[in-house]
Amino acid sequence: MRIVVIGGTGHIGSYLVPRLVRAGHEVIVLSRGERDAYHPDAAWQRVRRIRLDRDALDAAGTFGATVADLGADAVVDLVCFTVASARHLAEALRGRTGLLLHCGTIWVHGPLAEVPVTEDAPREPFGEYGTAKAEIESYLIGEARRGGTPATVLHAGHIVGPGWQPCNPVGNFDLRVFGALARGEEVALPNFGLETLHHVHADDVAQAFERALNRRGAAVGESFHVTSPQALTLRGYAAAVAGWFGAQPRLRFEPFDTWARDVDPEDARTSKEHLEHSPSMSIEKARTLLGYAPRYSSPQAVRESLAWLIARDQVDTGGASLV
Repeated sequence: MRIVVIGGTGHIGSYLVPRLVRAGHEVIVLSRGERDAYHPDAAWQRVRRIRLDRDALDAAGTFGATVADLGADAVVDLVCFTVASARHLAEALRGRTGLLLHCGTIWVHGPLAEVPVTEDAPREPFGEYGTAKAEIESYLIGEARRGGTPATVLHAGHIVGPGWQPCNPVGNFDLRVFGALARGEEVALPNFGLETLHHVHADDVAQAFERALNRRGAAVGESFHVTSPQALTLRGYAAAVAGWFGAQPRLRFEPFDTWARDVDPEDARTSKEHLEHSPSMSIEKARTLLGYAPRYSSPQAVRESLAWLIARDQVDTGGASLV
């Protein structure tokens, strides 16, 4: 197939594009051209890259036509964040492509009533990002089921992998938390540490996109969760990280408001958002219909990210090494 990947030099695209090339597809990557892929791969030598500014072309009303004119059998959209942008692209592709694959987010779900949550659970998103992505999903899947542009939405979890900072055991991105656990220092967790995070390795997300391309009949008009097999509680996550360095976890627990007093306000806001979602997703639908088979558990995916960060002196482990 000829496949256009929008935003193909990001974390997911850095794994997906080489996969597609090695499978024999013709790949065209659209990006602003501000960076190379996260990881070098000889497959990129066979990729056609086009620089463009999506925001500017969306504003001009020409982005969709630009993509449609490339004559792709399938379009993978990794960087769409508003329903207006999604509608503009889908309308331009109607009748001109066989499949539009959109990267969603598990945050289309708000607070969960039953876990692990399935794709057909009622949606109660909150926050600008999750709400916008839920609107995009509703539009694309609705159009596909009404005979419009064939579309599939893949809802990724908290993406990790080399080159990426993992969401940490307190639900934010402060790398000092990993360092403190590695050094055997006491770490405060909000509440009782029972809220959850659900990570996924970027290559597993790429795998899901590739499988959806190969199983178009099962994928069109459907959305899928794409995560590791199981979510992590904050306290389980913290204990796992400490154990990687041969340390015993030293944890104390504080009510969220008390805990937040000693945390940077932006980090506290990020943690609050993650804890309020506390995702725990079922991937049974993706397993059954797409053959999705994640290679990484949540701890394995985070550990690989952390090893990459440590090798680049971005985490102070106090001399402790991963064991």
